[in-house]
Amino acid sequence: MISPIQPRNGALLVSEPFMIDPNFKRSVVLLTEFAVSGAVGFVLNQRSNLLLNDLISDIKWANFPIFIGGPVENDSLHFVHRCYDKLKSGIEIRDGIFWGGNFETLKILIQNNELQHDEIKFFIGYSGWGAGQLENEMKENSWLVTDKFDSEVIFVEDEENLWREVVIGLGPKYAHIANFPENPRWN
Repeated sequence: MISPIQPRNGALLVSEPFMIDPNFKRSVVLLTEFAVSGAVGFVLNQRSNLLLNDLISDIKWANFPIFIGGPVENDSLHFVHRCYDKLKSGIEIRDGIFWGGNFETLKILIQNNELQHDEIKFFIGYSGWGAGQLENEMKENSWLVTDKFDSEVIFVEDEENLWREVVIGLGPKYAHIANFPENPRWN
């Protein structure tokens, strides 16, 4: 499965089909930061049972789903969005896709019902790698990297099919792995 593309900000990491680590089983991770010192990203397809108003009591009607961004700092809340025109803040990680922003402005936008579910995605925790760690996992064929994808996939709430759709989108060389069973013994 050796990935021809190297990790970079705004790329997707796609886990190999038989990854044992339950935090990343059949996961798609949006990389928000990649540097020599390490990497940060968010798992796009692990929805929790929580909604934003379960975590932030002063935001009523905030029925935005919360996704599990990864196993690091599960008591932290993060978000990615494509509504810079409304929020006026955030770090651009890909054309039109931003990480974080002014949380007070965000709360006002939510209270005024000015944000749609397909504009923003919330995460508890994040995925993190120390210096050289992700590169080593790449050498072990744990991840494929793609930067050729429709940014709509970042905001999809149908997390069950996301891994499969992204794998198929990698092209014919990789599409066949989308049909691999989760457990190779089931073959």
